[in-house]
Amino acid sequence: MELLTSTDIQERKQVVKDVTNIGASKPGANRRAFMTKGLAAGTALGAGLFGSRLALAAQDPDDDDDGGSLTRGDAAILRFLGALEILESDLWEQYWELGGTQDNEFAPATGGNPFYTDALTILDGDMAQYIHDNTDDEFSHAAFLRAYLESKGAPTTELDLLDGTKFRTLPGSKADGSSGKGRLTNLTQLTIDTSFWTRYRDDAHNPDLDPGFTFGQAVKGLNVGQHPAIPRSNDDTAGCSIGNETDHLKAIAFTAGFHFAFIECGGNSLYPSLAQRVSSRQVLRILLSIGPTETMHFQTWQDKAGNATPLTDTDPITKATVTFADLTKNQPETLQANLIMPEPTPFLSRKFPKCSIIRPTATRGAAMAALMGFVADGLFIGQSQEFFELVRDLAADADQARRDRG
Repeated sequence: MELLTSTDIQERKQVVKDVTNIGASKPGANRRAFMTKGLAAGTALGAGLFGSRLALAAQDPDDDDDGGSLTRGDAAILRFLGALEILESDLWEQYWELGGTQDNEFAPATGGNPFYTDALTILDGDMAQYIHDNTDDEFSHAAFLRAYLESKGAPTTELDLLDGTKFRTLPGSKADGSSGKGRLTNLTQLTIDTSFWTRYRDDAHNPDLDPGFTFGQAVKGLNVGQHPAIPRSNDDTAGCSIGNETDHLKAIAFTAGFHFAFIECGGNSLYPSLAQRVSSRQVLRILLSIGPTETMHFQTWQDKAGNATPLTDTDPITKATVTFADLTKNQPETLQANLIMPEPTPFLSRKFPKCSIIRPTATRGAAMAALMGFVADGLFIGQSQEFFELVRDLAADADQARRDRG
């Protein structure tokens, strides 16, 4: 940190005095000379003040750390979020293996599935890179939350179990590009609630204020039956060529596009909901820093999902039918694809003006609601009773957390 001498302080006081008196004496060249001198001195003053502040921050990176161990509630919230990030890492790794940019940044590259990857580009030419980066983010969140808990001496037994092989028993895809390893999550039998689409475009209803209101679905059929979001085997890519994929594979890719948004919408709401329950300033900082990343994911994916082209497909295995409409043309505001910014809606009370917000953010039961959303999505079809008990216990503990007002 820069230390200011008495001479420095006097010189900088004179600069302030000169700025105050500018224009009161000699004009022209003298004024220009003064401005040059004043700018240099002012720059030094700014560097001293802001440099000192930055230096202090660098020397005290834990200035928001309350010190000591975590409260039981804060640890429970971080454990639950850590568990969800592990689960998200597992599902995103499956999407990355088949449709993401291939490198060895967070897992061994598999080579990808060229037909599935190409079908995803209908939604956006950069889908492979976005999938890669979203996957990388989830791995980083999971690793950070676990390491932070460990640094505070908080138990991570449940996270260790989820990170291990015990529950990675689901088969996943057998198509080209899949690593073939066991999975925590199932992406081949999804039932996707696409009401998040209209919820963010509806300017009259907020799920926090209108829990009984039914928001419309963006895609007909995805919220009933069981739909694959990845090719289960090479049978799902049969008859495809690059640039000429079958409607069946397109439907799988479009299902994935809406599922991306559904998954990230959960974290988008969950982090601010649980942030209202934490006690530690540093834990609050963690939630307020990771949460907006989930929002960036959601914003990206809902924008890309809206580019799905019209088609109807009936899956040959599950017999579920899905119909994708053209959301870019002739749609009401609640379905219009390019309305990706949250419409202002009633918030806290209808006595206030409408406000553009993340929704929902009510904190009561938020963890269990998020988990049950994943369960209803079909992500855990085939998992053991022990797995369900573990994740339910984590959610219940997080919902019981209370902010320490002391």
